[in-house]
Amino acid sequence: MKYFLTLTLAALFGALVARAEPTRAELVTRIESCEAVLQELQAKPAKEAWQRAKAVLILNQFRAGFLIGVKDGYGVIMVKKADGRWSLPVLVNAGEASLGLQLGASAVESVFIITDDQVPRRLFTNRFNVGVDAKAVAGPHASQSEATNVEILRTPLLAYTKSTGLFAGATVKAGHISRNDSANFTLYDTRYTLPELLYSDWVSPPKEVQPLMALMQKLAP
Repeated sequence: MKYFLTLTLAALFGALVARAEPTRAELVTRIESCEAVLQELQAKPAKEAWQRAKAVLILNQFRAGFLIGVKDGYGVIMVKKADGRWSLPVLVNAGEASLGLQLGASAVESVFIITDDQVPRRLFTNRFNVGVDAKAVAGPHASQSEATNVEILRTPLLAYTKSTGLFAGATVKAGHISRNDSANFTLYDTRYTLPELLYSDWVSPPKEVQPLMALMQKLAP
């Protein structure tokens, strides 16, 4: 747990002070912190949610107020390809979240299981708003004893956070998600942009992103 927290704080600090031109080492730290978030939250989603996963969005967003007011952040998006393999984790910007989490939290860490394969393509035109351009609700938990609501599972984005205050089906708005092509140029040493990184095999995964890819393959093969 302390290791996860250290990674998250380091990545958040790096994103705040060096958002314009982060180094590759700082970008690798963002990947590692997103992997840590997924590690912590992987047991929350019901198995039916993972079975419907067409993509996943992992976010670290910074809190600037109490119950609301997250102003900035970053994350990664990955898609499941037609052959069942998961794509490279592609870095994105994230901000203006309003998840209404508990008092005192300095960061909002969340995982969105994407059940609609058209949602990631919204980033082709730079950005979209979670909960506005694509509906998002709190996803069903593995700990729930009752049968998973099929209507909830059909929602384009199923949200999971550390908060215990969101019940399955509650509407979620997590602010805007936008492309960060410059960060991906640096991380992957390529001029390919988000569409190619998500949907092609033109870039080999560097060793730093392979653990996150392997974890997603395990969770949603």
